[in-house]
Amino acid sequence: MIDTVIPLFGPIPGGPELLIILLVLVLLFGANKIPKLARSTGQAMGEFQKGREEVEDELEQMRQGKGSRDDEEDEPTPDIGADSTEADRDTDRDAVTERETETERNN
Repeated sequence: MIDTVIPLFGPIPGGPELLIILLVLVLLFGANKIPKLARSTGQAMGEFQKGREEVEDELEQMRQGKGSRDDEEDEPTPDIGADSTEADRDTDRDAVTERETETERNN
């Protein structure tokens, strides 16, 4: 194994570099948008981490032989959209459009 870790993009920025980056962020996005941007970035990173852990768990189960299809019983997949009518789909579209409009008003 490799004993040392070689950084991909060079050294991590220090104090003055971080201040310049922060100043550029404030100029580009404005002071009001930065907390929202940081929150959404954190949520995206959390979702990515959760997905990565799920994939790692599945791979580990496959390595241990628990994930083979021969051992599992085949369960029928429910047909999700079979009962929905055109009116239901229109109602769902209206609700999504209403939420998008409300979100645009808040921004």
